Amino acid sequence: MQKALIGKKIGMTQIFDEKGNVIPVTVVEAGPCNVVMKKTMENDGYEAVQLGFGDVKVQRLNKPMMGHFKKNDAAPKKHLKEFKFDDIASLNVGDTLTADIFAVGDKVDVVGTSKGHGTAGSIKRWNFSRLKESHGTGPVARHAGSLGACSDPSRVYKGKKLAGHFGCERVTIQNLTVAKIDAENNLVAIKGAVPGPKGGIVVIRDSVKKEA
Repeated sequence: MQKALIGKKIGMTQIFDEKGNVIPVTVVEAGPCNVVMKKTMENDGYEAVQLGFGDVKVQRLNKPMMGHFKKNDAAPKKHLKEFKFDDIASLNVGDTLTADIFAVGDKVDVVGTSKGHGTAGSIKRWNFSRLKESHGTGPVARHAGSLGACSDPSRVYKGKKLAGHFGCERVTIQNLTVAKIDAENNLVAIKGAVPGPKGGIVVIRDSVKKEA
């Protein structure tokens, strides 16, 4: 069965394998996630389950969300995410998924929101090179330079790499390896780095990338 969990990034650390080699890992508090809603082919035209993560006080919910949880007779959750699994027959509203659905060695994809860096110039945002500050350059050493447009087409093409908002976007890191599982504390140690700051919400799911 396909597997997925919503979690919270705790931070990075390192562990050691049996040979004493250092493995850099990112620790994620994965779950427990409750099945809040189940969509079926008969009612919705497709099959999926909605998972909830993180407890939230009822008074912090608006009326539409309160009605959503009440209709499905589910406990209120702070973060909701829908997953289209091939087979959802074994999952029902109210079921709880924990970190032990994954195993050491599993290949996973991790989706998160990258750190925001505000407005950045072209060098920091796109790794542009700077000009020399020797002779004749003037105060434009870190500018983007010519945009390449002239009387034809008399405009800047869409997609031109310029200064602007940097970061705070959806990022997926594929084909990471689960290095360690702490089922008692719902912790998953994933080899390598995952997007987002400490405390950021991430999604861990089966890897869809096939190794060569």
